[in-house]
Amino acid sequence: MRRIIKPLAFLAALLPVAWLVWGIFQGTLGANPAETIQLQTGRWALKFLVLTLAVTPVRRLTGWNTVIQYRRMLGLFAFFYASLHFTSYIVLDQFFDWGAIVRDVPKRPFILMGFTAFVLLIPLAVTSTKGWIRRLGRRWQALHRLIYVSAICATIHFIWKVKVATGDPTVYATIVAALLGFRVAWSVRKRIQRPGRTVPQSAA
Repeated sequence: MRRIIKPLAFLAALLPVAWLVWGIFQGTLGANPAETIQLQTGRWALKFLVLTLAVTPVRRLTGWNTVIQYRRMLGLFAFFYASLHFTSYIVLDQFFDWGAIVRDVPKRPFILMGFTAFVLLIPLAVTSTKGWIRRLGRRWQALHRLIYVSAICATIHFIWKVKVATGDPTVYATIVAALLGFRVAWSVRKRIQRPGRTVPQSAA
């Protein structure tokens, strides 16, 4: 079953970019195709970040351990769409003007926040292979906690970009907060349930 579901999930994850490519050739991306491409690639990067963060809570709440096998693929698609989002900014917004980009990133807070979210995903994508997992050992898990920071930065980037704290930005912010809150609550619960150490009694 996994041999069927995983390729289908992979193809489904490519549908948003396929829709954008189709829209470019058909001229159906609206009056401002560049803005549509930037907005949609950014939205899908955030959606895949949310899906990646949702894997662990789903596994823990349902006991469906098979879902963990899709986490790396979801995370890589988050990086893929984030890369498209950043590339569209470079090509369609700044027209490869690297000087303007260097000045723009720190000048506009929402750009800086989005850039931070993207940069944090780079080491996660690079070290997503089994070889890197073996090399890093326990450090791999600590490194990949950067996805939490990336998701927070991406959510803030979205809110600041659209300049409204209602609608979709609020939905994404609520979901990200709930997923991160679940991890904190689960960690606290495990510590409470952990058997206490027996304090040795002194000899009489």
